[in-house]
Amino acid sequence: MDQQKLRTLVFEKTGVRIDIDDPIFALVALNEAVLAEAVERHVALLDDATADLAEQADALLAAGSVCRYGAGERPLATPATPLMPLTPAVAPPLAEKSLIALAGGAAVLCALLVLAGQALLLKPPAALPSTVIAKELTPEQALAIRHGEKLNKIVQKLDPKTRNAILAEMQKP
Repeated sequence: MDQQKLRTLVFEKTGVRIDIDDPIFALVALNEAVLAEAVERHVALLDDATADLAEQADALLAAGSVCRYGAGERPLATPATPLMPLTPAVAPPLAEKSLIALAGGAAVLCALLVLAGQALLLKPPAALPSTVIAKELTPEQALAIRHGEKLNKIVQKLDPKTRNAILAEMQKP
């Protein structure tokens, strides 16, 4: 993970500068770890499916059901009838199941990559200003704000002359 490259990318996309000590890099590292673990699991599943497929191909070769041609070689003639007639009662071969499992694993891997890319590149919605301010205020400051809001409501109920006098006094330093 190149932090400078990520910082530059975020700045180019959003105009927001982030520091190397920003907690967002911890999330990026966590995301990479989760993605690496998921990729390892899928690679292990793909290896197992490949080994199963190789075993089946060897069994078919040994049984004479399949013939292998080298590069550039072609069969002299193709049989007119299939070696094993297909009927609706016959289940799909294990090789087809392996291919289906392989395609499913690839689809899941692609979905994870898309989600990881979105998590890295999309900016989360900004927090409401009142929420950000509330996290930084001491209890005394919050109490002062509540009193100020109460006074503001009271001032709005006064007659215009008194209200203007109070507002003029509040403008003074």
